[in-house]
Amino acid sequence: MGLFKKTTPEEKLLKKHKKLLEDFHRLSSIDRRKADAALAEAEEVIKELDKLKEGLEKKL
Repeated sequence: MGLFKKTTPEEKLLKKHKKLLEDFHRLSSIDRRKADAALAEAEEVIKELDKLKEGLEKKL
């Protein structure tokens, strides 16, 4: 049913955040530097998501 459903920017950011957290978990035992970079990027995605939500709230 959702074959032609477009993803919202919020859904895209949540998917990216989930992938980054999975990468962080996988890399945490292999390469700590890359794991920390993935975690930092995941935090940036959360900030972007917060800005997006604030923008939507202001429109309402």
